[in-house]
Amino acid sequence: MKKLLITLVFTVAGLASFAQPDDLTPEEKAYQDSIANLNETNAAIEKSQKAYNEGVALFKQEKYTGAINKFSESITADPNFTPAIYNKAIAENMAERYKDAIKTLNELLKKKPGYSKAYFQRGRSYQGLNEYLKAEQDYQKAIELDPKNPKAYYNFGTLKFIQKDYEAAIAQFTKVLELAPEDAYALNDRGSCYRMLEKYPQAVKDYEEAARRNPNLAFVLNNIGSTKTRMKNYDEALKAFNKALAIDPDFYLAYNNRGVTHMQMGRLDDAMNDFTKCIEKNSSYAPAYANRSGIYFKQGKFKEAKKDADKCIQLDPKNADGYVNRGMAREMLRDMNGACEDWSKARELGSEKGKVYQSGNCSN
Repeated sequence: MKKLLITLVFTVAGLASFAQPDDLTPEEKAYQDSIANLNETNAAIEKSQKAYNEGVALFKQEKYTGAINKFSESITADPNFTPAIYNKAIAENMAERYKDAIKTLNELLKKKPGYSKAYFQRGRSYQGLNEYLKAEQDYQKAIELDPKNPKAYYNFGTLKFIQKDYEAAIAQFTKVLELAPEDAYALNDRGSCYRMLEKYPQAVKDYEEAARRNPNLAFVLNNIGSTKTRMKNYDEALKAFNKALAIDPDFYLAYNNRGVTHMQMGRLDDAMNDFTKCIEKNSSYAPAYANRSGIYFKQGKFKEAKKDADKCIQLDPKNADGYVNRGMAREMLRDMNGACEDWSKARELGSEKGKVYQSGNCSN
């Protein structure tokens, strides 16, 4: 009988666990509801996390539109999952969807008001929209919240450089280097500030230090070359360009700038070869056509000079050198009216040569 009694006890207990809702006490109903809500929440979190991980994978593949869509799925499943909101904004910035990024970051800042990285990313968005004052305010806020983040100072420096406030940019890049002494990019960009201020020895010093810290950056070597060309240190400039092209044989800017150096040294054939090589690497780079036009002019090939100048102007209607060179070619082709029109346009664009040629050859 004891054995039977024990069996009955377990059977009754088992039946009680499947009682109908009407048989449950208020406490039992509340517990059951909480379990159901928890299961729904867990399912939403799992769905959100899955979409988030897929978004991260797409972002790493530089498939930004797909990443944005996946991060949006993640947020829909879990509106409070702030990493998805933040990464969606980053992807929108990378896709140059700056207005969307600003909206996303505004939502994030409602949830995390003191999140410095959100201000930093929104600063990037405003900078992309050329809203420099708002970008500056956001970078300053990011720095205020996290004064040891070198990225905020770096972007603030690029913003100042774009606005041609080179001294202010130098201060920001210097701060980057205090926090991240090995940052070759900050050294390079500070060097570019010095170059714009025509402080060439200081520029070269920064560029060369950047090259020592990262010898595989072709653009740094190109900057060394172009600065040494301005210093008329042509042999050292050519060495720098050659090193840049050894690292990156497709670096069209280095071909163009080496061509300028050859031209200033009177090596017209070498200059011609470099400008042609630049155009082969990037057929949309207007200055190379302007430069090759100048070589053709020096060689007495005026039709070819005009053709290249035409191409330069077609690609970049605001390239003053293109108008100067076309005007010179037109003068030699006996089209004086056309020449004066070109020099007038060059003068309008701020070219001193255009002003000289127009004043000396054309009636006002």
